[in-house]
Amino acid sequence: MLSIGQQDRCGGEMSDRLSLSIFTIEVDRNPVLALQGKKHSEIEHVIADEHIRNQLSLLKSAGKPLCDDFSIFRIRMARPPERQLYYDNAASILTSQGQLAVLLVALDVP
Repeated sequence: MLSIGQQDRCGGEMSDRLSLSIFTIEVDRNPVLALQGKKHSEIEHVIADEHIRNQLSLLKSAGKPLCDDFSIFRIRMARPPERQLYYDNAASILTSQGQLAVLLVALDVP
């Protein structure tokens, strides 16, 4: 069995063979964003991204901002309906690194 970073017999890195997965970012236990990546660690930068936090604090759903200064962010694998929303891409924002993040909530109309 190969560990991360080990080369296989063909000389490729194990992480090169991982398929892309859809991850959900929860804010205060509510699914808010879906992103695509190979590993959980690739999505962790989004949680620390002040640009994303600022964007989410400006957006409202059901009259409330999507996050505030005290919000707790979590990452998990997306559930089937969340994966479908990601592929449908109804509403999205870009992270500061240019990664597509699809909103999983209905936004209030300003």
